[in-house]
Amino acid sequence: MLNKLIFVINCGSSSLKFSVINVQKKKILLFGLAENFNNKNSYIKWNINNTQKKKNFYIKINHKIILNYITNNILKKYLLYNNIIAVGHRIVHGGENFVNSVIITKKVIEAIQKASIFAPLHNPIQLIGIKEITKILPHLKNKQVAVFDTAFHQTMPEESYLYALPIKFYEKYKIRRYGAHGTSHKYVTQIASKILNIPLNILNCISCHLGNGSSITAIKNGKSIDTSMGLTPLEGLVMGTRCGNIDPAIIFYMFNELNIQIDKIYKILTEKSGILGLTNITSDFRYIENNYSKDNKIKRATNIFIHSLSKYIASYRILIGKKMDAIIFTGGIGENSVLIRKKTIKKLEVLNIFIDNKLNNEIKFGKTGLINTINSIPILVIPTNEELMIAQDTFNIINR
Repeated sequence: MLNKLIFVINCGSSSLKFSVINVQKKKILLFGLAENFNNKNSYIKWNINNTQKKKNFYIKINHKIILNYITNNILKKYLLYNNIIAVGHRIVHGGENFVNSVIITKKVIEAIQKASIFAPLHNPIQLIGIKEITKILPHLKNKQVAVFDTAFHQTMPEESYLYALPIKFYEKYKIRRYGAHGTSHKYVTQIASKILNIPLNILNCISCHLGNGSSITAIKNGKSIDTSMGLTPLEGLVMGTRCGNIDPAIIFYMFNELNIQIDKIYKILTEKSGILGLTNITSDFRYIENNYSKDNKIKRATNIFIHSLSKYIASYRILIGKKMDAIIFTGGIGENSVLIRKKTIKKLEVLNIFIDNKLNNEIKFGKTGLINTINSIPILVIPTNEELMIAQDTFNIINR
């Protein structure tokens, strides 16, 4: 019997991910993706009962059109509509206001709007999702939950989140490190706790969420104590199309000496840099892995990525202290790239962290497992499931 289902929505600037989850059974009944909004190659695809479906629109669609389509042509058709008890929304940035997920109210919406300055490509779009769901599913108006990517990192101490700027910029304008991917880091930490049979409140680990956007988090006693992304998701590791850490003076040089306008500089740093910028070919790590030994540009970019990642892991190992329980790899790259895991861990052997190449070769395509040798701390590969984490938070909040 279908009951107590959570509808999970993740609105992007030109896409929308969605799922329907039975939290009690931890079962995803439906998941899908709509892409290419605002052009005539738009489509939606979804999977239900292990069957893939797809519809092409051939018109410009938007979040309103697609949410109506999902409700009327998918949820109702497959008899899921009447069993949905709440809606969980992924929200990228909550500022300092939220340490946990919350029921969406007028005040919450105002806080999300205020935090939009730190996530201008995400928060405004996610507010559209909230607005449209309120219209389409009015009976669930007071059962919508905001799940923030930044919330998990609100346990960081001042020495981790404050920048060395005049303190007024924090006190007046709240310029500080907020982090991202908190929902993913939180989920894999909970799974690691179960696999290792270590209570969450004493678990010490380093979580590496590696995808087109990548971040790494130091977790002590189950809580985030430092993370690589900063005020925005641009800081930190080298990423697919984002530069990660650079000397800020580069921006002044580009503006003053190269006469590149600020909006174009922003586009370069966020969309044209990282692995794409270094290779001038791709940001797709499947291509990277297949061509690492064939193309010197690919090899160089990959080695820069690994250099960045291994430096962060090593520095966070120091923050964790004497008791270190695990390193976790997750995200599309972390879960599937045998090459990245192998070469990153090789650099960390000085810290008595060793990879078992046979196990490493076997773990990909959604598998969970340990890939360390017996004389190493545990190295875990855990597929992330942000949708399930959002659904669990939503279910718990509305059932308090």
